[in-house]
Amino acid sequence: MAHTRTPSVCVYCGARPGRDPAYAHEAETLGRTLAEERWRLVYGAGDVGLMGIVARAAQAHGGETFGVIPTHLMNMEVGKRDLTRFVITETMHERKKVMFMNADAVVVLPGGAGTMDEFFEVLTWRQIGLHEKPIFLLNTNGYWNSLLALLDHLIAQGFADSSLKDFLTTCQDVPDLAGALRAALS
Repeated sequence: MAHTRTPSVCVYCGARPGRDPAYAHEAETLGRTLAEERWRLVYGAGDVGLMGIVARAAQAHGGETFGVIPTHLMNMEVGKRDLTRFVITETMHERKKVMFMNADAVVVLPGGAGTMDEFFEVLTWRQIGLHEKPIFLLNTNGYWNSLLALLDHLIAQGFADSSLKDFLTTCQDVPDLAGALRAALS
């Protein structure tokens, strides 16, 4: 019998919970959904903010978890050592590379500059043809509306082709996201 690999979903999100309780609620729902769908969570290995919420929910529902954290963030992001797989890297670049290489799809939850850095890196790589992995923005309560407007502005000002927005799918909630992931991972 052929062995089929578990689909893996890389989640980029905040190391803080944010002000809107909906962010934490959707992070918890996503973690539970990943476990229920038998999709492995790949994330930044922190036990704080939305990162910790997603991971703890996935674990609580029997999900497989793969965390990657650089040595300099072990204390700040409280490295979550009880994951299915826990990898410590030397640099942020190495962290991002290991996370991305071990994922079949990328999901971006609310977050700050680090989350946007990760998002723009994988979006740029997709734009220049380095990968074809699907990228999903979870737009909880319109969190990413300003980012989407910025992408429209880049396109309108001639700094990107209109196809740029074709490389991402915006979802309003976790059920919407789960359906889009199911279609992408099947």
